[in-house]
Amino acid sequence: MKAQSKDAIAMLTADHEKVTALFEQFEALSDRSTASKKKIADQICSELEIHAEVEEQVFYPAVRGPVKDGDLMDEALVEHASAKELIAQLMEMDPGDDLYDAKVKVLSEQIKHHVGEEEGEMFPKVRKAKVDLVALGEEMQAFKTRLVTASS
Repeated sequence: MKAQSKDAIAMLTADHEKVTALFEQFEALSDRSTASKKKIADQICSELEIHAEVEEQVFYPAVRGPVKDGDLMDEALVEHASAKELIAQLMEMDPGDDLYDAKVKVLSEQIKHHVGEEEGEMFPKVRKAKVDLVALGEEMQAFKTRLVTASS
């Protein structure tokens, strides 16, 4: 039995909720739980890398034309680049390193801002643009599955 297809926006929103919950888990940890911090931070980074690739390679190109807001799309790409820089730094660090927690906190704040813009501005414009979100969601899921398979 095939699982019900999610539309593209529902997929991205589910990713946003998952990462938000991971950031909350990280913030709840004490300074002594370095192994747990590393595990959760690595999971956050991995989730964000895959999410960003799906948006950049499939979602944004599919909706850029219909949405007719190049500035909004360009800003999202710049926000991704900034997040990727922090992710790369975090992946090379250990929880005991100076600025580790601060970098996770800044990444969390950047992602919260980015999610707010996508869910508050971009997604409503995409819905109005009459994009086939189910077909796009299927394409995104197939791409995401290939990314996850390649990274494991």
